[in-house]
Amino acid sequence: MRAGVAVRDITPDPGAAMSGFAARTRPVSGVHDRLEVRALTVADTAVVTVDVVGLDGATCARIAQECVLPAERVLVHATHTHGGPVSMQARLGGPLDRAWLDRVVRAAVEAVAEAHATATEVTVHGGYGPPCDLARNRRRPDGPVDRDVPVIRFVRRDGRVLATVVSYACHPVVLGGDNTLLTADYPGVVRRVLAEETGAPVLFLTGCAGDANNGHSPDPTAPGAPSADRTFDACEQAGADVADAADRAMPTDLDGPVRAAARRVGIELVPADAEQTERDLTAWQAQAREAEPGVRALLDEWSAWARAHLAEPRPAHLEVPVTVLRWGRAVLVGLPGEPFATAGRTVRSILAADDPDAVTVVAGYTGECFGYLPAREEYPSGGYEVCDAHRYYGMPGPAAPGSLEQLVEAAAEAWREVRDPLSR
Repeated sequence: MRAGVAVRDITPDPGAAMSGFAARTRPVSGVHDRLEVRALTVADTAVVTVDVVGLDGATCARIAQECVLPAERVLVHATHTHGGPVSMQARLGGPLDRAWLDRVVRAAVEAVAEAHATATEVTVHGGYGPPCDLARNRRRPDGPVDRDVPVIRFVRRDGRVLATVVSYACHPVVLGGDNTLLTADYPGVVRRVLAEETGAPVLFLTGCAGDANNGHSPDPTAPGAPSADRTFDACEQAGADVADAADRAMPTDLDGPVRAAARRVGIELVPADAEQTERDLTAWQAQAREAEPGVRALLDEWSAWARAHLAEPRPAHLEVPVTVLRWGRAVLVGLPGEPFATAGRTVRSILAADDPDAVTVVAGYTGECFGYLPAREEYPSGGYEVCDAHRYYGMPGPAAPGSLEQLVEAAAEAWREVRDPLSR
């Protein structure tokens, strides 16, 4: 197969509004590490990673449609760093700098074009590193996590590495709401460490990390005060841990045909009750008058959501993409939203049952970032992801129970489409 890779800088200027923490009110103050678009093309398929908290479906579709490759074979992924600027209109904070977002789109399209134009013959290898213990279920200590570290490597005919794809399912929130320096968070460290070893670009795709971070509470009322365990030193260690696991993967030959399949899945949202929303709005406004700045910022965000929801209820139905790219026995599954960890584990087990030799990356935050996708059994427990996060996302309500399972089934269908005939 032929593959190419390209990288573009998309770092915005200081002063941009930051995204990722509703309680954070300060804008970008500087740059710790630069934000980038990275594109890998394999035959007529491509994956594009973007260092932002999320991209909406229209932006992902625009990138795919403007690329030189067939749009349905271009997968656009947000690494989900919480140390970047606002990247979606009316989602996860504001205001959005549309000129900067246009720059992101151009960078992505140009990177795909460069990668495709400079493609060279490669072989593909891959494997799994030892389980990495960075991730913790942030809802409960005994909750599921996905500790797998899949690694896919493309090697030129002369033995030099062209590019590496790595994935891990942990929220890029090592840095907290007190940070105002732009950063790719721990995925940026993973990329840097592995690139220094191989001399080639690394694409990091965040796995199904909706209920996983590195061990702190997801409480959205946290005011953003400095934390001793959410530092750039901690970020370096987190990235080093994932990179070490990836570095210890024992790669096998995965060569075979290149295929792609996609599905559109209808997701129903559960709109908030209007009368309850009115009561909540009254309570939030009263609480905000006495709250400290971080909590007040959060309550103001909730109140703005309530007013918008009451004035003009939003559609409660979304059409979202599920995409499977097969590069021989290396498989990349792109899921939208913020899927819980069980999705990655389930999809990987489905593929492994058909082909035990497959190396499978299951990435969330791909094609459309609209909110959390909890496993069906998580809904009775409530919590931020089930009950509150849709407000920060600007959605009328959370995804209905069973939505995650719909996406898993769509991934299984797309896999069956690209599965046969398997290269033996």
